[in-house]
Amino acid sequence: MTPLVDTFGRRHTYLRISVTDRCNLRCVYCQPDPSSRTGGSDAGPQTIALQPREAMLTFDEIERVGRLFARLGITKIRITGGEPLVRRDLPLLIARLAGIPGIETLGMTTNGVDLARHARCLKDAGLTHLNVSLDTLRPERFSQIALRSHLPDVLNGIEGALAAGFSPLKLNVVVMEEVNGDELLDFVEFVRCRPINVRFIEYMPFESNRWNTASFLSFAKMKERIGSRHELIPIDRRPETSDVAREFRIDGWRGTVGFIASMSEHFCDTCNRLRLRADGSLKSCLFHPAEVNLRGALRSGASDAMLEEMIRAAVQEKPAGHAPVEKLLVAGNRTMIEIGG
Repeated sequence: MTPLVDTFGRRHTYLRISVTDRCNLRCVYCQPDPSSRTGGSDAGPQTIALQPREAMLTFDEIERVGRLFARLGITKIRITGGEPLVRRDLPLLIARLAGIPGIETLGMTTNGVDLARHARCLKDAGLTHLNVSLDTLRPERFSQIALRSHLPDVLNGIEGALAAGFSPLKLNVVVMEEVNGDELLDFVEFVRCRPINVRFIEYMPFESNRWNTASFLSFAKMKERIGSRHELIPIDRRPETSDVAREFRIDGWRGTVGFIASMSEHFCDTCNRLRLRADGSLKSCLFHPAEVNLRGALRSGASDAMLEEMIRAAVQEKPAGHAPVEKLLVAGNRTMIEIGG
């Protein structure tokens, strides 16, 4: 089949599939500020309207869509949420997706809370790559960011993933100047003796997630702070890789350091990603509100040819790049947990 190429010549080979909008954490940068809701901050810990379970794509529907995307040139799938490990029997889905011809890489991003007891079965099911999201190594601060006290569980999950053979493991750290900007060197030290690629991610603006200029720490400033203590040696990026991180090594370190400059030095011109929300809505761009819902077509008996037409139409609508920050703040996009990480 003809590959998925948009009007700007970008070929899409990477699909992120959210399997749930539910999560066992309440991270402030991912979910909206409770005080922004009607009813104020006492409206309860859950700050978005969860989709009913019957609105979520079934495993059969996800596999069918995965097979169709693979025929259209997708070679990499990443499972996201919410928190994917709250979806019951997830290893069964992993095994089904791992068996799709043409899928070369099957990854997952998790908050790590339940990872210790699932890591081995995920590896055995065919998961090839794993990212763990962790924004602080300090227990009290973890509770402030995630509104839950699960840091020991996440650290146990990291060790369990390494023991299961996920190496190198990727550790995603969303950096917020006024929250965890003072922990950059702590995370670098954390990977000294572990085969982990710690990736510092610029804080991105989403619906009511408290983003402001004081909280933003750019890639250049993060690199400068770490570079004042350690010599960061660039790692050449392979031309065929879809990873957007700028990676560095430190002599004597087993782990590596990476930066994702989504805002200050965006990579829109080479973006090869599509996102499928848990309810079957396809987004061609993380920051573009437009969506095409495949679930209705799937459940009304649409053929693969009809689904392909919908997918190609969505890809053709993909913008050249995301809008400036000031426009993103009022764009009316979904929250990160609704989109999928």
